Amino acid sequence: FPVTIKVSLKDYFENNSGRFMHKWLHYFDIYDHHFSRFRGQQVKLVEFGVSHGGSLQMWKHYFGEKAQIIGVDIDPRCKQLEEDRITIYIGDQEDRDFLAKLKAAIGEVDIVIDDGGHFMTQQIVTFEEMYPAVSLHGIYLAEDLHTSYFPLYGRGYQKNGTFIEYSKKLIGQLNAWHITNLEKSDVSEFTKTTKSIHFYDSIAVFEKDAVCPPSHKATGFSSF
Repeated sequence: FPVTIKVSLKDYFENNSGRFMHKWLHYFDIYDHHFSRFRGQQVKLVEFGVSHGGSLQMWKHYFGEKAQIIGVDIDPRCKQLEEDRITIYIGDQEDRDFLAKLKAAIGEVDIVIDDGGHFMTQQIVTFEEMYPAVSLHGIYLAEDLHTSYFPLYGRGYQKNGTFIEYSKKLIGQLNAWHITNLEKSDVSEFTKTTKSIHFYDSIAVFEKDAVCPPSHKATGFSSF
């Protein structure tokens, strides 16, 4: 497809003649719902999990000529998949030192997609290290969260230590302005910079913005 034609992500995927990629089909509407506002803009996207590089090419096409696409993978062979406007870093997403060096190299980013190893520590460490690097109006999207339920990944339904259970606790931080228990009343940086959390089948999306303490008022007259 010519870059100037705004083809939908699903159409691009179904007609993909580029590098191999594998996606759950219901992801495409979620991507488009949260990412469409960045199309044609200067956007910096980081995707953990390069595989054969197909999704990096998809993002490059989807966001347009002003987009900077960055891939991260532990497999050194992925480095050869670099091309114009696609840069690839090799490292372990579970290694906080590597992620610190990555952030220093790439600076602030607008979108982070975690499609990496899908093990719980990988997902949690990547979120904790990369979420602060997301720009104030940016998005963090963690996908393939069904692995939180897979025994193969050492987890199961409502089992502690999964990214699903971890992200549930972030709902409390989102609402920290209203928590009166002194042990949990601290309003965190997450509270001040997270506008919303969206949960879908296998996906969690965190949208950032400057969040002020909530306020309310009443208008009109009382009948009683």
